[in-house]
Amino acid sequence: MSSPLHGIRVLDFGQYVAGPAVALLLADLGAEVIRIDPPGGPRWASPAAAALNAGKKSIVLDLTEPADVTTARRLVAGADVVVENFRPGVMARFGLGPEDTLALNPRVIHLSLPGFAAADPRRDLPAWEGIVLAATGGFTDMGLNRILMGVNPSYTPLPLASAYAAALGALAVGVGLVARQRTGRGDAFEVPLAEAVLEGLAFNSLAVSDLPPRYLSLREHEITRRRAAGEPMDLTYAQLQELLDPFYRSYLCQDGRLFYHCCPAHRTHAIRSLQLLGIWDTVRAEGIPVVDPYLSTDHWPDGADCTLLAYPLSARWAARLSELIAAAFRRHPAREWERRFDAAGIPGAAHRSSLEWLRSEHPRAAGLVATVDDPVHGELTVPGPVVWTEGTPPGRRPAPALDADRAAILADLPPDPPAPPPDPPAAPGGLPLAGIRILDVTNVIAGPMIAATLARFGAEVVKIDPPTPGFDPYHAVVIGMHAQRGKRSVLADLRTPAGCEVLDRLLRTVDVVTFNGSERQLSELGLDPQRLRDIRPGIVLVRVDAYGGPGHGSRSHAAGYDDNVQACTGIMTRFGGGPDTPEEHAHLGTIDALAGFCGAFAVVAALAGRGGHAPVMRTSLAAAGQLLQIPFLFDGAGRDGVPEPAGPDVLGEHAGYRCYPAADGWFFLAGPADVVATVLGLDTAAPQDLLAARFRERPVGAWAESLGPHGVAVHRIEHIAALRSRGRVRESAGPVPLRGSAVFVRHDLHPSGREVDLIAPQAIRPRHAAVRMPSDAPRYGAHTRQVLAELGFTPTEIETMAAGGAIADGWTADHTYLPT
Repeated sequence: MSSPLHGIRVLDFGQYVAGPAVALLLADLGAEVIRIDPPGGPRWASPAAAALNAGKKSIVLDLTEPADVTTARRLVAGADVVVENFRPGVMARFGLGPEDTLALNPRVIHLSLPGFAAADPRRDLPAWEGIVLAATGGFTDMGLNRILMGVNPSYTPLPLASAYAAALGALAVGVGLVARQRTGRGDAFEVPLAEAVLEGLAFNSLAVSDLPPRYLSLREHEITRRRAAGEPMDLTYAQLQELLDPFYRSYLCQDGRLFYHCCPAHRTHAIRSLQLLGIWDTVRAEGIPVVDPYLSTDHWPDGADCTLLAYPLSARWAARLSELIAAAFRRHPAREWERRFDAAGIPGAAHRSSLEWLRSEHPRAAGLVATVDDPVHGELTVPGPVVWTEGTPPGRRPAPALDADRAAILADLPPDPPAPPPDPPAAPGGLPLAGIRILDVTNVIAGPMIAATLARFGAEVVKIDPPTPGFDPYHAVVIGMHAQRGKRSVLADLRTPAGCEVLDRLLRTVDVVTFNGSERQLSELGLDPQRLRDIRPGIVLVRVDAYGGPGHGSRSHAAGYDDNVQACTGIMTRFGGGPDTPEEHAHLGTIDALAGFCGAFAVVAALAGRGGHAPVMRTSLAAAGQLLQIPFLFDGAGRDGVPEPAGPDVLGEHAGYRCYPAADGWFFLAGPADVVATVLGLDTAAPQDLLAARFRERPVGAWAESLGPHGVAVHRIEHIAALRSRGRVRESAGPVPLRGSAVFVRHDLHPSGREVDLIAPQAIRPRHAAVRMPSDAPRYGAHTRQVLAELGFTPTEIETMAAGGAIADGWTADHTYLPT
């Protein structure tokens, strides 16, 4: 079976992370990628760059030379995709901007990944990763822990903006290829990194009016209390642990290693973990409330101040469970607990550094990492694919030597001038996924984000959930206000004969099925690939799991959430500052959102290349988590000595790339440290403390004005709340602008009856194709009867199924959207 993008030729002009990562995602699904570097090679000389260039071809072109520009234009004439991540206008100066490439080749898909959009006043600002994160709240909205510790701003070395933009950029290319099948025309897409990271941080900016107190954690209550009392935010790491929920917390094991116990919110995980730890009988005897979390609190039994089945727990029960759980974990080593949790199907993970992850058994066996013979760096371990087709053998081809493929590439150039393309069959425009139907059988964040992301392009989505909810209202309903947008909701028990019939009829009408879970769960629900093909030949199945890869490892079927994967791949160890102080990366859904975007790319890649035997498309939280850490996810000679900025006190990489305080607030600076020192009138070797003292003398705007002409980028460090306040538009006011900067929508007509603020779907901007605002996330079960009637079920059959519990109209008797 050929890969879905086999026969697609991609020109990769990108540098650093975003552009090369897009091209790598395309290459991993079969595209031929020609890497075009300037003389001297990639601007980023790290072994991580070699990982991003795996399996590509290489040619060196000097775009300041007319002859090489001519060669580049001839390459464009024979290409399907052009990828570049420069500031707006840079490629146009070489005659290779979007207008130029589409004029040369009307079928080409041109993807631009600038730091800031062409219409953004900051378009000419050098958009280093840190500058983009400063502009989008990435250094200030770093979670409840950092607020309570009084750490603001907080630096993260993860290339969040580039990783999110890469996944959304690959998705844009796939959407363009799907649209081209209908129109015969190409398109130009802009995916600004600033807008991509805002979509990646969507769950940090989500705000719900009058959210009931039951959904606020102990940390949130403590922040409110301290602010009201005028007390400082000065908790130590150890003090902070006492405010963590016992099911979102690290525990010391017998061997001195920490284990991340993250299994809240699920209908069975918390109880099963307490049983596995040997403390369930004690907890139950002490009377912990086990109340249906979908009951409003005024219907809870007297004395119940929380329920074990929902996040968060009350202070008294959190303290008691933490005490009992801590004692239980000390009985065995962390890796033994990991083995036991995996065998029981309960999420949990031993903390590891990134190097420990790379050198461990599972990622190697699963094909999440592979060892290559790199022409520059020698033997090198690099990440495997982020998205792959089922049956892809593990392994990696190394990055090519610089200019290694020049002769073959030049020999394959199209004639100059190229033959005129045939007339396209249809005018460009319209929703590119109109007519595509998706059956969404997912939960929580990563899985639901796939179809929610595709809904903006016109896909029709039916979301199916069980009549008895598997997750608590916070994770299913509050988080779902973003993750379930653009869908219709059906509640049906797929394990009953009636539910199975509903599924079969739905399958006959859809083009795509999305699922997050294990192979065992897939089969139990009647969604195994062969059965799907028997019902609907050509159907595309996209599956997301926690630790999966192209091969099979010891944890391939283990259950896990975003946080578990952060723990075992090194994100928490780095963010917290070391193995004794791991801390979850502050952005809610850090890996989940990226995995969802990758899953959406998998869908459109399969649609762009489908024909005959449709592949099963795969991605995983672990694979996405590796992309987020790409600067650190390599191993080879000298790797142990590579510095990794870590911990809450870190403000940047070095004096020329860090957060500084000015007279009127913090800013991020990116530029040569010696140039900065010279402009400030200091010795070129001036220490950071001296630079910081000088920066406090003037406001941010003054420093931007004086440093900008010297090629040094300066941007005020923003807060998401301030961005949301400045960029908010009301849903009821009319069409939402989808090409602005940092546009947030106040959904004041939301079916929850509350006002809900969400980021607008603005990161992917096609020149011709249309993008729409997805509908608000519906109440679960709101469309059950409507969809079943469309499938041909009679009113009597529907009533019979409802009476027997095979279907439902909602998760509460009174059809409450969000229990209070």
